[in-house]
Amino acid sequence: MRYRPHNYQTQATGFILDHHEAAILLGMGLGKSVITLTAIWELLLDYFTVSRVLIVAPLRVARDTWPTEAAKWDHLEGLSVAVAVGTKQDRLDALAKSAMVTVINRENIPWLVSYYGDSWPFDMVVIDELSSFKNHRAKRFTALVKMRPHVKRWVGLTGTPASNGLMDIWAQFRLLDGGERLGRFITRYRDRWFLPDKRNGMQVFTYKPREGAEDVIYDAIADMTLSMRTIDHLTLPDLTVTTTPVVLGDKERAVYEQLKADLVVDLDGQVVDAANAAALSGKLLQLASGAIYDEHGNTVEVHGAKLDALEDILEAANGQSVLVAYWFKHDLARIHQRFPDARELKTSADIEAWNLGNIPLGLIHPASAGHGLNLQAGGHLLVWFSLTWSLELYQQTNARLYRQGQAEPVTITHLAATGTLDQAVLGALEAKDMTQAALIDAVTTELSTTLRKESSCM
Repeated sequence: MRYRPHNYQTQATGFILDHHEAAILLGMGLGKSVITLTAIWELLLDYFTVSRVLIVAPLRVARDTWPTEAAKWDHLEGLSVAVAVGTKQDRLDALAKSAMVTVINRENIPWLVSYYGDSWPFDMVVIDELSSFKNHRAKRFTALVKMRPHVKRWVGLTGTPASNGLMDIWAQFRLLDGGERLGRFITRYRDRWFLPDKRNGMQVFTYKPREGAEDVIYDAIADMTLSMRTIDHLTLPDLTVTTTPVVLGDKERAVYEQLKADLVVDLDGQVVDAANAAALSGKLLQLASGAIYDEHGNTVEVHGAKLDALEDILEAANGQSVLVAYWFKHDLARIHQRFPDARELKTSADIEAWNLGNIPLGLIHPASAGHGLNLQAGGHLLVWFSLTWSLELYQQTNARLYRQGQAEPVTITHLAATGTLDQAVLGALEAKDMTQAALIDAVTTELSTTLRKESSCM
């Protein structure tokens, strides 16, 4: 396929070429894969400034999206790609190819670093979904940061760098620039720009930025950061976000309120207890969805109100494909039981079948299918059966359908049990988005007047 880049894509590719350390904060659907592969092709085969490139991505994105994109575009001809996922032997076989570009899932980074050690062959590293490296204690972070002396170029790609606040971005930029802009140590970053927020005695749970700190942080990373919002550069179809209230019966409401008050409830001899407030949150969200795990891990079904609401939505869809996001395993089992034709999108074959319109009811878990998968060809209706606290997973899952290439107006529907924690989760997601938007907007790079005029003339 011939590549006809948008002006913003040309600018983003140029930014990668011009910066040895680049944070590319692209809105969902802006084509970050082809933007980055174009820069890689030029660096490898035009400028000869790098020799081997490693791309780190979520498993399904590493396995399906990156190799597909590399093979899709005519201008990337000559770029050899190996995918190092799967069994150890599969990974070793991929590495043995010494391809120009090697793609690996992030879980295998510690293994890869251990395998190569000081013989690390990759002089350019691209991290797809950079926000998955926000935990500085995670093995993937501590392993990859050791390889900094061997790497000349770093690129981080994400649309959600600060889904839970500005504390998230330290590890991401520490990996990209070695700590030049935000400091080499998390404690100094925290002490300089943050104050304790939520705490219990001496134990601090969260931090909030000091007055004026946000602007200073934004300025510190601005020179290596390119930020673009989808709404500024793409004309997407209309988006409707709605919430369908799900009303619990008196019996189910009583169970919910008892668990909320006592942290324990007896359901016909099966005891369900929540050891602490965090566990209670999970239990209450389970109850809101209709089932809960007892003390032995068995599923106890409490109500089918959300299943009934989903059935109404499917009937109203009148044969159009519907994508359903679920959070709990018992959600998946109960949806399958009520709708035997439902199919979980797990494999490449599942995704292909969905995009061909052969799956009327597709099921995805945000943690495994929230990043990078192109599902817009298969439908335009998304239903959140159960919700997640993670703004990142929420936004990324929505972007599976609401992205470039979507031809139909998109509708995203939340099934929210009234008077339950479902409503608090929706409120929390909205509140977190304010922090995320502040970061994105602060470093948003607008196209030059010349590019805008050129675009208007096309």
